[in-house]
This record gives sequence, C-alpha cells and structure tokens, in this order.
Amino acid sequence: MHPDVPPAARADFDRAVQYMRSGNATEAELGFKQVALQYPQFSAPLVNLAIMQRKEGHLEQAETTLKDAVARERGSAVAWTELGATQRLRGEFREAASSYEQAIAADPRYAPAWRNLGVVSDLYLGDPNRALKAFEQYKELTGEDKPVSGWIAELRQRLGVAPAKRPASAPAGEGSAPAAPGDAQPSNKGAPDQSAPAGKPPQPQPGSSPVNAAAGTAAGHTGG
Repeated sequence: MHPDVPPAARADFDRAVQYMRSGNATEAELGFKQVALQYPQFSAPLVNLAIMQRKEGHLEQAETTLKDAVARERGSAVAWTELGATQRLRGEFREAASSYEQAIAADPRYAPAWRNLGVVSDLYLGDPNRALKAFEQYKELTGEDKPVSGWIAELRQRLGVAPAKRPASAPAGEGSAPAAPGDAQPSNKGAPDQSAPAGKPPQPQPGSSPVNAAAGTAAGHTGG
C-alpha cells in the first residue's frame, strides 16, 4: 500500500518532473527537494532526485538519497530497484541483489526487478540458478521474447537443465506474445541505467548475457 497523494503534492511533483524532462536540472532538483521536505511520506521525489544525481556521476550521493527513499516508503518497488541499480554501478553487487529482492518482496509483479536480479546474479555473483529463475519470471510477466529467451536458453544449457517445453497449442517457431512492459525497456551493455535516457540497444550476439539496468523510471510516479 502506498500513501495517498494530496492534489497539491501531485501538482508540485508533476511540475518538478516537467523541469526534469525539459533538462532544467536546477529547477527540477529544487522542486523534488521541496516536495520531499513537505511530504516526507513519499519516496518518488527522492527517487527522481537520485536519478539526476546518478546521471551526473554522483553515485555515492544517489545511493544515500535512495536509502532515504526506501526508508520513507519500504513498499516502493521502484525505489528499491533504483537503489539496486545504483549499488550495481558502485560495484556493490551483493547489496544490489538484496535491493532487487526487496523490490520483488514489495511487488512480485514488478518485472524490472526480476530482470536486474537475473543480471547481477549471473554476471557479477556467479549464481546462474538464481539468474535463470529471475529471467524466467521476467519473461512470464512481460511476454518478452528476444533477447531474454536467448539468455534463458544459455543458462539452461550451462546448468544442464532441459529446455522448457512449448505449449501443445503453440505453432512451431512461435515465441511468446510480446507485451508492453511499460518503463521496463531492455538496455545494452555499458548503456546508462534505464531511468536515464538510453538509445535503442543492439541485439546481443548468441550466447551473450544481459547487463543490469534500472528499469523503473520514477518520473511521474508519486507513489512509486
């Protein structure tokens, strides 16, 4: 459950979001700080403030801001996922995995947390079993086929797990039906986290693995 958003808080928050999207970082930062001060029950102003700090390369400051955000609103899957993404960028891989798990506990249907948990588990923590479970759950929630299906197949092969059987009714060669995952867009290796602007990623080579990206853009979500 998220706290109710008063109309005044929504208006002030939306104004700061518009500044953020238009590139007016100074006014956006002031706006988010003001909303966070007036309405301490909300995490979203701090999440967006941290996204700006992270984009500017202030990773330690962004992590501190996001820890404040999750302390205010522990049920915000977006805030926990952004914290995990920031921790991953700082090389704090176990802490990042823990934050993604907190996001999943807050909202098991928040697909970006599953995807990011899979990435950090496989590429940084050497835990392909957890990665496989996370990617399979991500695919189930989003219906996304490429490149996730390739990652799942590679992990199954590595672990010696038999490929998942197709439903009997599915025509040969037909993959999962695509679904719009909202703010959860895939990211290429080395690209900024998804809360920052990112270009269209190239398709990974066969057998390649995904790379972590914070998938929940907080802008526009007052209740995270």
